[in-house]
Amino acid sequence: MKSLKLMLLGAGLLMLSGCGPQVQRESESTVTEKSDSEAVIETIMSRRSIRKYKPEAVNRDTMKVILDCGINAPNGQNKQSWAVRVVDNPEFLNGVSEIFKQKNPKAAEDPDFKNMFRNAPTVVFIGNDTSYDCSQIDCGLLGENMVLAAWSMGIGSCCLASPTRFMADTPEAAEYLKRLELPEGYKLLYCIAFGYPDEAPAAKPRDAAKVKYID
Repeated sequence: MKSLKLMLLGAGLLMLSGCGPQVQRESESTVTEKSDSEAVIETIMSRRSIRKYKPEAVNRDTMKVILDCGINAPNGQNKQSWAVRVVDNPEFLNGVSEIFKQKNPKAAEDPDFKNMFRNAPTVVFIGNDTSYDCSQIDCGLLGENMVLAAWSMGIGSCCLASPTRFMADTPEAAEYLKRLELPEGYKLLYCIAFGYPDEAPAAKPRDAAKVKYID
């Protein structure tokens, strides 16, 4: 009987020691999963559009991560109906901005004006396939992935439409539009300025009443 009791005690201890690390691993997994989700939500809720940047450009290794996140966005029928062009060449950004200043003299009066992309050192231009009616949606999803990825790495961004309209509608800027080498059938849709933030804007209010559940 004594021998049987010892055997049962040993088996119990073995079971406890066997499941202890497993329970710990499951607990750690739950904590990690929760932390990951909280990090994503924090990135989304804290992101701000940045309109003032420090002069240093975002290095290309970092931009590659941002761009990879962009092209992994959901898109209709996996058409990937976007064309993405990255410009961190000051000659390009300043050159087209000089044309902008000529057409908009008031911009030249601002002593802080460096380029028409909110003075960002890196700009991503996004074109859409005009033959696909959902391509603008795809390009929007692409951009959202990029701005969130950038923010999570301490890089600010701002989605811009007026510079692309200027480039598309101004004959003097046609040279710069051509240099983007968009495929045939694609149209320049918008651009995103990227850089290290030189401001910390507060959040603007959102209208939650625009969201409704339909029963």
